[in-house]
Amino acid sequence: MPCRSPSGWRREWPDTMGRTLLLRLAYEGTRFSGWQFQPGRRTVQGTLAEAITAVSGETVLPKGSSRTDAGVHAVDQLVGFATAKDYAADVWRRALNAHLPEDVVVHFAREAPAGFDPVAAAVGKRYRYRIHDAADRPVLARKFVWRWKSPLDVAAMRIAAAGLVGEHDFSSFENPSSPRRSKVRRITSIDVRRRQGGDDMPTAEVWVEIEGNGFLYNMVRIIVGTLVLVGCGKRQHGWVGDVLAARRRPLAGPTAPPQGLLLLRTDLDPRTLEPQHVPPA
Repeated sequence: MPCRSPSGWRREWPDTMGRTLLLRLAYEGTRFSGWQFQPGRRTVQGTLAEAITAVSGETVLPKGSSRTDAGVHAVDQLVGFATAKDYAADVWRRALNAHLPEDVVVHFAREAPAGFDPVAAAVGKRYRYRIHDAADRPVLARKFVWRWKSPLDVAAMRIAAAGLVGEHDFSSFENPSSPRRSKVRRITSIDVRRRQGGDDMPTAEVWVEIEGNGFLYNMVRIIVGTLVLVGCGKRQHGWVGDVLAARRRPLAGPTAPPQGLLLLRTDLDPRTLEPQHVPPA
C-alpha cells in the first residue's frame, strides 16, 4: 500500500521531543520507490513512519543516513527519530518489527543523545553491486543482480577501478540533476571480484564493492556502468581516468540498474553517541 499523506508529521530535525533513537534496518528495495517519502508511493521512510505511529501514536518522520533510490536494497541503513515515549530501545525494535511489512526489518535499536543526526554521524559507507554475466539468465537472484549476457573481464575492471580510489571531483559520476555543490568525495577502496559459488550457478556473478566517506547521487551505479564498459571490451581501462579528469557526466558509462545495488554497511562516528558531542553544521 502507498504511504499515507505526511500531514501532521513532525519534520524538525533535531527534534525537541524527549528522546532520540538510533535504528539500523534492512530492506529489499524491489517494491519500494526508494527511501525518501513521496506522496502516493510506497517508500521505506513512509513505511517506517507509519510503524512508529502504530507503536506510539506519534507522528514523526524518521531520518536516514542514505537516500537509496527505487529498487535499491540495504542491510545497514542508519536511521534516527525522536520520541516522547519511554519504551526501552529493544521494545521499540520488537514493536516496530511487529508492524513493519516482510520486506523491511529493524535489526538494532539504541538510545542516542539529543540532536543525533544520522547524516552527520555516518562517516563511511560500503556498497556492493552484483552483476550476473552468465549466458543463462538468473532465476533465484533475478531481483538482486544486473544481468549481463557475456562474461566480463574482471582483471581489466579491477585495473580501471584502481584509478578512482582516493579523493577526487566525481562530477563525471553524478546524476546532473543533483543539487549538491561539492562534487569531491573520497573512495577508500574498490574491490572487483568474481564471486565463487552462488544460488543459480557458480562463478556467474561479478561483485563490485565500493567504500568511501560519502557518495553523490547515482555515483556507485555510474561507476559500475563505466567499469562494465571496460569489462566487456568496449573501452580500455585507461579511459576511466580520462573520464574522471574530464568532470563531465556524458563521458562516463551508463547508470547501472538499481536492483543490483546494496547498501552493505554504514560506519558511525562513535563520538556522535557521546552526550556532549554536537554534529557539525
